Amino acid sequence: MVLDNIYFKKMTRSSVLELLQSDKFSQEITINGWVRSFRSNRFIALNDGSTINNIQCVVDFENTDEALLKRINTGAAVAIKGILAESQGKGQSVEIQVTYLEILGDSNPDEYPIQPKKHSLEFLRENAHLRIRTNTFSAVMRVRSKLSFAVHKYFQENGFNYVNTPIITGSDAEGAGEMFGVSAFEANKAPLNEDGSIDFKQDFFGKETNLTVSGQLEAETYAMALGKVYTFGPTFRAENSNTTRHLAEFWMIEPEVAFMDLDGNMDLSEDFIKSVLEYVLEHCKDDLAFLDKRFADEEKTKPQVQRSDMTLLEKLNFVVENNFKRVSYTEAIDILRNSKPNKKKKFQYPINEWGVDLQSEHERFLVEKHFKCPVILFDYPANIKAFYMRLNEDGKTVRAMDVLFPGIGEIVGGAQREERLDVLKEKMAALDIDEQELWWYLDTRKFGTAVHSGFGLGFERLVQFATGMGNIRDVIPFPRTPQNAEF
Repeated sequence: MVLDNIYFKKMTRSSVLELLQSDKFSQEITINGWVRSFRSNRFIALNDGSTINNIQCVVDFENTDEALLKRINTGAAVAIKGILAESQGKGQSVEIQVTYLEILGDSNPDEYPIQPKKHSLEFLRENAHLRIRTNTFSAVMRVRSKLSFAVHKYFQENGFNYVNTPIITGSDAEGAGEMFGVSAFEANKAPLNEDGSIDFKQDFFGKETNLTVSGQLEAETYAMALGKVYTFGPTFRAENSNTTRHLAEFWMIEPEVAFMDLDGNMDLSEDFIKSVLEYVLEHCKDDLAFLDKRFADEEKTKPQVQRSDMTLLEKLNFVVENNFKRVSYTEAIDILRNSKPNKKKKFQYPINEWGVDLQSEHERFLVEKHFKCPVILFDYPANIKAFYMRLNEDGKTVRAMDVLFPGIGEIVGGAQREERLDVLKEKMAALDIDEQELWWYLDTRKFGTAVHSGFGLGFERLVQFATGMGNIRDVIPFPRTPQNAEF
């Protein structure tokens, strides 16, 4: 019962998603996909990636070659021709009565690692090239895809220009120094200066260069001509961290807007986040329903004190349906200092004085326990924020903001940028930042400077929130972490 390839090329293939939504029974259809399971020598659960749901394909095993039946294994790629029929079984409305079947690619059941059973996330990370064939990862990556589209859709519909900022850079936007170097020198053969340091003037770019940690500084220059711009691209950080929140390679969303102050920046961040989450709630219903159930099952395995008070869908709607509460850092410190967890020493990092950097436990307390809505903190101490953030008149705080979400804490960091040349130079000097390295950035404060603002949102952090996955390594196709660049 092998179908001629030539015949298949003449037919218009359907997708599993299309067929599951169809009520046009008795029609002849063709479909390609991968076998998720095959039971009783009769029922194929077929998936083609268009939806988390499988379609049942019923094989007439009495009139099918036994050798062909033995090749219908989990993971095999197949082409099927058949009749769309109303399903007689439970759990699906339609099924395919198979008339022809061709094995396009065999899958050896003794070797194929993604069998129809529960696998640990650690095992699936070791098989990242195949983990997309599981329900969990196919759902996560479809949500990721829709979120990515929603990001571009929002900015394009709101007058933003998409800017591709450099991946290779000579500046450290964050000032953290945790960057991957880029060099054309052969290992152990780099030319040296008299003091023993590497002579980068002889390198490919004629100076020391790195993989970027942010496109913000370059985006600012474009905002000062195009008005509203955004970047959405890969960024890199050589932080030797193996936590569930860190990646060495990740994607950043960074809008920058001229003539916009901090209040406008907070408005933009709230409207943007609500818009993209509304989009996935509308367009990823089946995947989110699956992930919501998965999230609930995962929560049951945790100690009671660590369980979430909300389901995944409740978290998403919590953000979409609530106004974000705007609170100054100073007010937040007072709330935290006088809170029961702080007084009873329940916080891992007690809050004793103004000026400390808030931890995730503090941010989540403000969102989940105190205000019971998403929170935007603003006007942070200058000494815990970056040099490019606008100094307030009090001389000790800057026009910075962080957006805080339930279950995750900070998800967005942004600020009104320091547009005053003299103040920016003073801040750079205090931090020993060489003006010559950022001469072009300072130029934007010399020629037509203006109030401007922007923020950064780690895309994987957003995907993690939207999917309920506990580890950020599970929301990017091939995670890059310390000692891991396998694929």
